[in-house]
Amino acid sequence: MWWTYALLSAFFASLTAIFAKQGVAHINSNLATGIRTIVILVLVWGIVWVRGEGKGMGSLPKQDVFFLVLSGAATGLSWLFYFKALQLGNVSQVAPIDKLSVALTMVLAVLFLGEAITVKTAIGAGLIVAGTVVMIGQ
Repeated sequence: MWWTYALLSAFFASLTAIFAKQGVAHINSNLATGIRTIVILVLVWGIVWVRGEGKGMGSLPKQDVFFLVLSGAATGLSWLFYFKALQLGNVSQVAPIDKLSVALTMVLAVLFLGEAITVKTAIGAGLIVAGTVVMIGQ
């Protein structure tokens, strides 16, 4: 079932790039990111509230919250740079280069999480890196 969610994530991420490119056409990229963030905030907290999943927030493990805060900061920085790149470049160039994050994540997962990397995974990461090099060379 995980792959269904991953495919849905990829689909909505592709829509994100298309809609964002249109949205930053006449708006500062940082302001555009701020507007997008408010929408996400309302949407996600609405889901948490409707499903009653916010119970026990006061007893969450501090280490987990710390890493979620770091993840949020990394996400915010990623979005700020992504929107600026979209404002300056073509979606067809920016989006594939942004996906270099997939290969970088694989490497970081091995280094920091101790995950194993298979030959197939290494080849996939290598192809992503090669594709990024080709896109930057355009």
